[in-house]
Amino acid sequence: MPAMNKRVLSVIALIFITFLIYMPAIQSGFIWDDPSFLTKNPIIKAQDGLYRFWLTTEPPDYFPLTSTTLWFEWRLWGMHAMGYHIVNVLLHILSALLLWAILDRLKIPWGWLAALIFAVHPVNVEAVAWITQRKTTLPMVFYLISILLYLKFEKTGRSRDYGLSLGSFLLALLGKTSVIMQPFVLLGCAWWQRGKIDRKDVRRSIPYFALSFVLGLVTVWFQYNRSIGDDIVRTDSFMSRLAGAGWVVWFYLYKTVFPYTLSFVYPRWQIDSTAIVSYLPGMVLLGLLFYFWRHRTSWGRPFLFGMGYFVVTLFPMVGFLNIYYMRYSLVADHYQYQSMIGIIALVTGCGYYGFKKLNGNLRRAVLGAVLLIISLLSLQTWKMGRLYKDPETLFLDTIAKNPNCWMANYNLGHSLQEDEAYTRAMKYYAEAFRIDPTNPDPLNNMGNIVLKAGKVEDAMAYFRKALAIRPNFSESYYNMGCALQAIGRYPEAADNFYRSLQINPRNEKAHNNLANTLASQGRFSQALAHYNKALKLKPRFVDAHVNMGIVLKKQKKYGEALKHFSEALRLQPGNQKARKNIKSITTLLASAGPKASEESRALR
Repeated sequence: MPAMNKRVLSVIALIFITFLIYMPAIQSGFIWDDPSFLTKNPIIKAQDGLYRFWLTTEPPDYFPLTSTTLWFEWRLWGMHAMGYHIVNVLLHILSALLLWAILDRLKIPWGWLAALIFAVHPVNVEAVAWITQRKTTLPMVFYLISILLYLKFEKTGRSRDYGLSLGSFLLALLGKTSVIMQPFVLLGCAWWQRGKIDRKDVRRSIPYFALSFVLGLVTVWFQYNRSIGDDIVRTDSFMSRLAGAGWVVWFYLYKTVFPYTLSFVYPRWQIDSTAIVSYLPGMVLLGLLFYFWRHRTSWGRPFLFGMGYFVVTLFPMVGFLNIYYMRYSLVADHYQYQSMIGIIALVTGCGYYGFKKLNGNLRRAVLGAVLLIISLLSLQTWKMGRLYKDPETLFLDTIAKNPNCWMANYNLGHSLQEDEAYTRAMKYYAEAFRIDPTNPDPLNNMGNIVLKAGKVEDAMAYFRKALAIRPNFSESYYNMGCALQAIGRYPEAADNFYRSLQINPRNEKAHNNLANTLASQGRFSQALAHYNKALKLKPRFVDAHVNMGIVLKKQKKYGEALKHFSEALRLQPGNQKARKNIKSITTLLASAGPKASEESRALR
């Protein structure tokens, strides 16, 4: 068979196999933070969303390229999750094919096998099946394109290839700065190909380092000022993090080689920085790397390159910097999506040279073993894809594997609450609070459930407990205000809404409800000011339009009131309150004479 035909068939086989094993994931829905990142993200839905993603500090993270793809896809798929899943799988396949091309460029054998293993490896399910992890799959594609173009530039010397490589790296960083270590990877590739790094290599890498530095600072600012905010992610010391870094690397190495105990959230380690044994994993790792370095001109060369790549690209994720997810666990499968290819290439490349030394029968046995391993990995990936069907399926599996995971219990409770399964939701909220009594979020949501059932005093007791734990808890002040409002204690309700807005002035619901309490006390001008603030934050806020219309109607400002009722009806054609008020005002104006009636029609 001609080489070209064989390569085409290899590409088709990789695409077909990957699509097949990811079919359960493709048919899955939205999970955990997909609503806040996508389906309920007001910036995704806004017409000026692209401007706000690229040129403002509104988003919790600065991943504008990733957000741009989802902004466009929202207009294609909307609430149909399958479209987003298919794109993620396509990006994953493209990364696998690019990996194959790069390994061929680096003359590392069995590149197609390495690409196939990467494509079917179950550790990658989290990055591919979780829609929010578009911020992992998308930058990976541009990262690999950048490396491939740089390797091409080294061969051709054309500045165009270099420029395209640098541009691709910028796009990767704008997808997510998890690829920030690429300049070190390029230097590593230079060493692999020529056995040294000279001044020319360093000079060429400077623009890449500059991009990494600038976008890295931007990411740190967003992470600490927007994503984390006042939340406490970690309180451990630098020495504890130093010891934990060694644990993290060995954990990911283990999961790459034996990926059969995977979980959406792993137990959060407690690292004793005073115990010398805590530092042993890191010391052993450094010892191995030094040993490979000592033998870098012989057998140690591929081990130093593969392990070196693995460790270097993992560095941003080993725990020296706070990442919001580390509230729950110090490790996550999607964190090693970029890094694991170093270990896969090392194993397959070394396997090739061992395979060459075998005779016919042993070769057939090895090929059979490889086929079995690929099949087992594929089966595991197929099974794990089914876990992403919905939040309940995913979090029940997480709790079964990690019973003391407060995050899984809390989020399962939240999912059940949204499905109006309130009794079960209360059970998981209570368990989440038992596991972590320093977290007031479960209490706040339990209060909301009780308030919905009409048990106002019980609800307020939950909110008070939540505020005792976190005195600056904006949501609990807001919910306390709603509870007090429900029993007519308007001055106290207004005070709680004010306190909520002092902490979070961008809560349009708090502005609306504060306006309602003020209006109930006859303080119409103050109420209108807060309705306006609510509508400035959320122009399509139907309740605020209706409530503002009612206040304006009471002030006999019928023309302005009609504008708000009409806008509410345009946004929500079935809104009976807006329709009745329009009819009431129209009747009132009609009875005032022809001129007023004509004015009302013009305003509508």
